[in-house]
Amino acid sequence: MLKKNSVFIASSLDGYIADKKGGIDWLHTIPNPNQEDMGYTDFINRIDALVMGRQTFETVCGFDVAWPYSIPVFVLSNSLKEIPEDLKEKVFLTQGSPGEILAQIHQMGFFRLYIDGGVTIRNFLKADLIDEMILTTIPILLGGGSPLFSELPKALQFELAGTKTFLDQVTQNHYLRKRHLAL
Repeated sequence: MLKKNSVFIASSLDGYIADKKGGIDWLHTIPNPNQEDMGYTDFINRIDALVMGRQTFETVCGFDVAWPYSIPVFVLSNSLKEIPEDLKEKVFLTQGSPGEILAQIHQMGFFRLYIDGGVTIRNFLKADLIDEMILTTIPILLGGGSPLFSELPKALQFELAGTKTFLDQVTQNHYLRKRHLAL
């Protein structure tokens, strides 16, 4: 089974995924009258399970909608001790290094993973465990907040697989990790 760790996330022009107060309302600054999903359904249909951090989990739980995922969700947390009763068959707590977490999830038979949440994405990038990134840029400057990227121990090279434009203003770049094979 092909193992693949993918990111699908939106950021501001200046690279933030949440504003200075942790808010994400700015994601809806571009009118979207037809509720264009910008490729999300196609993306999620090729994913086995989702890995997210505690903050992202709490943000999703705070949305005034039913639980939005039909695939298993693994929440990384050292502080969260229990999942809400109505999510116990859908959400699972896990902890450890990114490599240890992947080993646990792969052992359960999930290989095509959606990695979500700022800290989680940054930690997986630091461990060079991201194979694909679909980055959607909203044309707004937030001037601060939670950055998508942070310092890495080494440069990671990606290649552009494609670019799309949505709503005549929102750009989406699809990148694949370029790995050099040792001879």
